[in-house]
Amino acid sequence: MKTFAEIERDFIRARVEPAFDWVRHDRPSPVNPMRRPIREATVALVVTAGAHLAAEQPPFARRREGDASFRELPGDVELSRLALSHAGYDTARAAADVNVVFPLDRLRELAARGRIGGVAPRQYSFMGYCLEADLLRDNAREVARRLTADQVDLALLVPA
Repeated sequence: MKTFAEIERDFIRARVEPAFDWVRHDRPSPVNPMRRPIREATVALVVTAGAHLAAEQPPFARRREGDASFRELPGDVELSRLALSHAGYDTARAAADVNVVFPLDRLRELAARGRIGGVAPRQYSFMGYCLEADLLRDNAREVARRLTADQVDLALLVPA
């Protein structure tokens, strides 16, 4: 019996890219310990929802090979200003409650209750559909640089 990963791989191979395979890593990433307690931590979201500011940013491209770009979103953005453009899932259903794929309101609630120190001034969205992981490398490094500049203690990676 095939695993879910094998089924997904075969689906992509049959419909998009015959040579597709998952990137494998021989060992886990090194652990980065928290430098301060979570109650004092600045927290950011990095999502793969395809979220963008509807009136101000271009939607993510719906190309065969995907879209490796990202969108920077203000930490105080009203979620009603967002749109979702993603080639890999039904964005209409997620748009009914954007917090399902971009849980910024939940993060704000945690900050208001003192469970985290605060919400970072900038949040980030990728489309999450990109067949060539190498294309993401430069953009992921740029987002990491910006998170560091904002003194983010914890980035929550939220898949769509």
